Amino acid sequence: MSGLIPYLLFPGNAAEALEHYRDVFGGELQLVDYASAGRADGPADAVAHGQLSGPVELAGADAGADDDAVQMSGMFLSLLGTADASKLTSWFDRLSEHGRVTDALQKRVWGDYDGTVTDRYGIRWLIGFHDED
Repeated sequence: MSGLIPYLLFPGNAAEALEHYRDVFGGELQLVDYASAGRADGPADAVAHGQLSGPVELAGADAGADDDAVQMSGMFLSLLGTADASKLTSWFDRLSEHGRVTDALQKRVWGDYDGTVTDRYGIRWLIGFHDED
């Protein structure tokens, strides 16, 4: 059994968002559209289920007619220590493209590095690593 896997509902751009996360993190992406899933509560080509498997696991879909799209308030998706420093720095930089850095990736008084970014899809990330010196 793996750890917690966030499941995000997007406002009609799930395929684009999940493909972006595959490009950032790597891994394999599977997408199933509404038509294939037998859903009639949205466009046939909308994503009924998407799963990114790899170094970072995410799942998501296009929000249905009665669903709310994800809104990040009072939380982050945390990638603290989930890879080496160079990989985490690369992920931070890639997620910040067309997004907004809230708190730059930097060394903290306790010796570790971390920073926060809101990506182009409105998802908030906390990324950091232990100082390897």
